[in-house]
Amino acid sequence: MARFFPAIAALAGVSLTGLALYPVLARDLDGFDIIDPMDLVIPAEPVSAVETAEPAVDPSGDPATAIVEPDSAVPPIPPAPPKPVGPVVISTHSGEASWYGPGFYGNRTANGEVFRPGTMTAAHRTLPFGTRVRVTNLWNGRKAVVRINDRGPFAGDRVIDLAHGAARELGLMRSGIAQVRLEVLR
Repeated sequence: MARFFPAIAALAGVSLTGLALYPVLARDLDGFDIIDPMDLVIPAEPVSAVETAEPAVDPSGDPATAIVEPDSAVPPIPPAPPKPVGPVVISTHSGEASWYGPGFYGNRTANGEVFRPGTMTAAHRTLPFGTRVRVTNLWNGRKAVVRINDRGPFAGDRVIDLAHGAARELGLMRSGIAQVRLEVLR
């Protein structure tokens, strides 16, 4: 059909320079090997990017001796793994947590914020300011997400010092300390 393009374009009333357009009539296409004028626009058969090969069959027609060739189709691309929903855990630590509050309200934290009652913040010795940490109280299973905005704790082997709001959420106000798991979130 490629060799007929200039002739078809001329019959269709389309100048190769694009200056003139004429309607195409079915009788104008009589001399060509085209059954339907729409074949010029819409192919008669759907075009597939992947063609599958028919398996070779033994001429005798006996299925027991049939020659089966492997399918030459390209294997499908596996779907992309689902993106995680919610925060991603970067690292996990365990240890003892404490809380602080009264006596520090109104003072500045290590990153310069004013420390207020009821905040969901915490002090950690090394995590960068602004890091979000999911804290799980291992004694009662309660969880809270806190933001690191201060340095500490400086007593014993404690791993985190929680502000008043976080301590209340985790249920360690009365005991003052609890065994916790810290999950550093991205």
